[in-house]
Amino acid sequence: MNATAGPADRRSVAFPGGAALEGEDGVWVLAESDPERSLGPALTIAWRAAGEGVAVNVVVDNAAAAGLLARRASQFAAPPAVWLVRGTGLERAEPAQVPLAPPLDPRVAPFADLLTAAGADPIVEHGRLVGEVNGLEVARVVVDEHGPHVEVGVGRFDREAHTLVSAGKPTEQTLREVVDLVRRYRSDDGDAHPLKLLAASRWLRSRVLHDPSLVSADHLAPLAPTVEAPDLRTPWPAPASGVDTDGRPVVVVCSVGVDLDLVPAAADVRLVAFPEGGARLLLAIPARDAHPVTRVLAAALAQPAEIVTVD
Repeated sequence: MNATAGPADRRSVAFPGGAALEGEDGVWVLAESDPERSLGPALTIAWRAAGEGVAVNVVVDNAAAAGLLARRASQFAAPPAVWLVRGTGLERAEPAQVPLAPPLDPRVAPFADLLTAAGADPIVEHGRLVGEVNGLEVARVVVDEHGPHVEVGVGRFDREAHTLVSAGKPTEQTLREVVDLVRRYRSDDGDAHPLKLLAASRWLRSRVLHDPSLVSADHLAPLAPTVEAPDLRTPWPAPASGVDTDGRPVVVVCSVGVDLDLVPAAADVRLVAFPEGGARLLLAIPARDAHPVTRVLAAALAQPAEIVTVD
């Protein structure tokens, strides 16, 4: 299906990372930069420009991004339309299939005990086993031509450096040293430190996983986001799933900072984890980050999300 040109009487609306027009046929947003994360910002810009209830159209030129956005858009009570650029025309995007989680190599599983013994939390996401300290990855179990082994360090470059510097030292000793160092600086006490700035949403998730009562849950386990974070510095939602204190299934998505795409990303996680529906969706955020736009977007879902503040 091709979109018609529509009325010519339109006005330009500022949209970072692209462009937007508002007219009688609603708001049209062209998402060029980071299109996978554009749905929340597009809805925010549209509603600010024309108010709630306006028709929202998101245009992208990436087929994978279009399918992802269409799937996320389907979770809203009034779904925005997602269009894919095809030559000189537009084609209505179909929702992408729910992705299957890659399996964990069975040879990796025993390393969870090594991570735990060193004081790290073993986390499985995107087919990988990593060790975290207060939500920050300090080790990763890698499988290569030499078989499974642990690489120690915060991020890829730090792991490579540790591989060179710690050659000949027992992995267990190196891992404990890194765990102790990160735990010393990545704490609520003490002075500011760069280690406090990385993966803040995962730090909040770590707190919630260790104390589910913070979000009125009985039990929670880590859950992978549907789109993997590009690095440790980029703010990214950190999900978990389990049951609440009433025994109902629940998905909790932790976030730090005002993330305009939090609600679409969180709704996508719930869809993937519970495709048949029925699960509560909780957005766990610091009180200072409970922005009005997050509340508006949370209420606009077909199954509205609830906001829980965790300081």
